[in-house]
Amino acid sequence: MLTPVRIAAPATTPVSLDEAKAHLRVDHDDQDGLIAAHIEAATAWVDGFTGIVGRALVTQTWRQDFAGFAPRLCLPLVPASAIVSVSYFDVINDPQTLDAGTCALLSDARGAYVVLQPGHSWPATWRRDDAVSVIFTAGYGDPADVPQPLRQAIQLLVQRLFDGADASIDAANDRVVDTLIAPYRRRAL
Repeated sequence: MLTPVRIAAPATTPVSLDEAKAHLRVDHDDQDGLIAAHIEAATAWVDGFTGIVGRALVTQTWRQDFAGFAPRLCLPLVPASAIVSVSYFDVINDPQTLDAGTCALLSDARGAYVVLQPGHSWPATWRRDDAVSVIFTAGYGDPADVPQPLRQAIQLLVQRLFDGADASIDAANDRVVDTLIAPYRRRAL
């Protein structure tokens, strides 16, 4: 399994500029650019495949490549909400796309995965690392749908970036952020 690739970023961040400014108690527009950059940085630290929780927050589209078909094609992000397409390189290395009704998106305690619908079989593929590609959407939906503890953690990270370094406050802030995100971290089973 290759590293997943985000092919469509979320339309917005989980925390808006207005929400961050309210949290920071900033009532002017002089530092909007700086605060927006902090929101982007904090969101990147939490969101997506490389984020600390290993989840997609606001709806986004990803591609996961596999060396071939398997009984389960495990997806690297939760919550996965839909399969956009499943494509593959056939035995003569020509690109093909499966019919939409051929497979299903399921999830369990280990995460989301793609399986074959009853009565279907996986086609043969060319031997290559990216023989099969699953494009899927993941995320909770709109920013308001993102669990509040994750949104609060992002706001605390924005506050830490905005306020600058203070060792005693940073340590307490880190503990609070870790506590907020702990229930949402993906764990290997």
